[in-house]
Amino acid sequence: MKLTMLGTGNATVTEIYNTCFVFSNDQGHFLVDAGGGNQILGILKRQGIKLCQIHDIFVTHAHLDHVTGVLWLIRMIGQQMNQGKYDGELRIYCHSGLVSAITTMARFTIQNKVTKHLGGRIHFVSVENGDKANILGGEAVFFDIQSSKERQFGFSYRTPEGVLVGCCGDEPYNPCEEKYIRGCDWLLHEAFCLHSEAEQFKPYEKHHSTVKDACELAQTMEIPNLILYHTEETHGKERKGLYMEEGKRYYSGNLFMPDDGESFEL
Repeated sequence: MKLTMLGTGNATVTEIYNTCFVFSNDQGHFLVDAGGGNQILGILKRQGIKLCQIHDIFVTHAHLDHVTGVLWLIRMIGQQMNQGKYDGELRIYCHSGLVSAITTMARFTIQNKVTKHLGGRIHFVSVENGDKANILGGEAVFFDIQSSKERQFGFSYRTPEGVLVGCCGDEPYNPCEEKYIRGCDWLLHEAFCLHSEAEQFKPYEKHHSTVKDACELAQTMEIPNLILYHTEETHGKERKGLYMEEGKRYYSGNLFMPDDGESFEL
């Protein structure tokens, strides 16, 4: 199983893409969020990921930088269905409120010849806390992170090889997630900025973490591999080095601050 970080930035970035990522094996691709625009189409193309090989998408929550790209995937995959270039169905996993939101946005912005597939070959799977799904031969477990600003879900995913990956969404870890996150081999966790720059970026006002916060969490939970994402972009090419330098002060495991497009073998 390969994990590719398609985007690693927060909502307002312009030089990198909004945070979204994809699991891939010989069965296809499992996409988590899709960023905020049609750039997702070019990003997938550059990664060699064909739309006809994506049959599972999980949308964590309704914010623009996570959900709007899904509309472009619905449009393009629906067109492929009409052209006979897409076999089977597209499954979109999300909470019940998002099902109606995505459906409404799609019907307002996409032609009827595509939206006719909504609820049919483009199939919504409404998830509740603890729901499970078999995806790419592995098991995904979805959980409500109990966000105070927007209903949002995280997930854990056990690959067919038995590797357990945890994702807390784009908010700090909540103790309600412990039974899903503790014991993970890999943790994906947001890190809005360096802890040394918290006064400048004010992550806590936005319900976000610093690098230090995420690393201390992974250290406490004895998670061996930590991937940071959903960051600011002001440091440009220096971001990776600065985040790694600060993070290693608080975390002794394998720390990763990926660039957009960077992949990991799980």
